[in-house]
Amino acid sequence: MKSDVDELMPRLLPIEFGAGTESLELNGPPRNPQEYLRQVQLEASQCPEVVVAHIDPKKLKKKQTVNASVAGCHAAPAGFCPSLSWQQHQVSNFSGLRQSITKNRRHWSSQSLDDNVKMPKLTDEEGWKRFCLGEMVYLGISSSPAEPEPALDYSKVGFPPFLSIVSRLNQSTVLMVLDVLISWFDEHEFVPQLGRWLYSLLACLEKPLLPEAHSSIRQLARRCAQLRSTLIPQESQEDENLPALNLLICLVARYFEQNDLADQPE
Repeated sequence: MKSDVDELMPRLLPIEFGAGTESLELNGPPRNPQEYLRQVQLEASQCPEVVVAHIDPKKLKKKQTVNASVAGCHAAPAGFCPSLSWQQHQVSNFSGLRQSITKNRRHWSSQSLDDNVKMPKLTDEEGWKRFCLGEMVYLGISSSPAEPEPALDYSKVGFPPFLSIVSRLNQSTVLMVLDVLISWFDEHEFVPQLGRWLYSLLACLEKPLLPEAHSSIRQLARRCAQLRSTLIPQESQEDENLPALNLLICLVARYFEQNDLADQPE
């Protein structure tokens, strides 16, 4: 009589064990094809009929599908568009920095970190925001001008992207932190700590880009252009954030070849 397994999944290679079945050794490594196939049959018979996968919901928070928008950037207000020569100069400097990081990565990654540098775990998104931006920015705490200047506390003002830190980040971590900071930027104003980290992470981002990297950096350029478009030319010519916004748009468009997002000087 056929077993339930045979009814559902007929054997493709039926094996007859015959009278010599008792001499088969099923506990150690198989000594011949018959022992191997018999071990496989025994293992299959011990598998449960129903298997339930235990999935960690936190791992499903990320987007499962990458939707890369083809929309361009907001045009720069009059007087805010950088010249083509300025853009080319920034791309040249950025390229040289990337080459230097690649050349010296092993040296910098071998440097010991200070005792107060506690890098977050890969999956700790909130921890990375605190680490890069500092508790004051992360929590939205503004310092009062009347308060005395405190001693430098990186946990409050954010750890700078020292080479000894960013050189330790592999590509998956670079992309994850970049995505976390860009998502934060979508809902907040630009701050210097953010600019320093975005520039450093872009400098560590390897080419050719993965699809999710394309999506993230395009999102960054559009957000910078959108924020720049809200500036009033008469009042914002000396805005301290304007050069940083122009620089990030330039790097995404000119260096990473997202040409449809590039500023086009008249």
